[in-house]
Amino acid sequence: MARRTEIICSHLPRCRVFADVGCDHGYMAQYALRQGLCERAYITDISAESLKKAESHLRREIERGVCIPVCTDGLKGLPETPDCVLIAGMGGAEIVRILEGSGIPGAFVLQPMANPEKVRAFLSRHGCLVTEDYTFRDGRWYDLIAGRRTGGEPYTEFEILFGRGNLRAPSEAFLSKLKKEEKKLRRQLTVPALSAKNREKLRQRLTLLEAVTDAIEEDL
Repeated sequence: MARRTEIICSHLPRCRVFADVGCDHGYMAQYALRQGLCERAYITDISAESLKKAESHLRREIERGVCIPVCTDGLKGLPETPDCVLIAGMGGAEIVRILEGSGIPGAFVLQPMANPEKVRAFLSRHGCLVTEDYTFRDGRWYDLIAGRRTGGEPYTEFEILFGRGNLRAPSEAFLSKLKKEEKKLRRQLTVPALSAKNREKLRQRLTLLEAVTDAIEEDL
């Protein structure tokens, strides 16, 4: 099992009904079932062809009736409401779209591949309790956001941009991600044809990143 998969699985809570949206090969649903974290698991994908990969991998669990494959968009059409939902490997805007369409589950584990700030803003706006929100690295950088539907405090603007866990307990992975983006921005600012508007936008982002990086390095 890849380190990314292991880290995501380590945050899956015990529940009765689990759903893995956009399940890829179904490794995480299989983990939840074999570790006794759920009684049954739904695996979903909007593509029937993609879903076949997970169906093949989870053939025994499907035959036992503890894993139910559903070709659908997000959580639409499931015969019951999952207690915990995993959405990993999608963009932040897509994750928000799915949750807006189906409702926020009692527990969630989310791993946006892009725009995690959109996920954080959505969860904060709906009063969700975010228990984990941090960056980790497995070849590339990933953001993991986990929590429950109710009981949360609103995020600050900085927490939405960078992640509450990253700011409260910054890791080397998070710091290296910031420095990588800083380097990219400095390189972009050297492009002569860059418009004044875009140049100012990049400068503002770089200044913000440098301030966060400096604050973290002072505390490390």
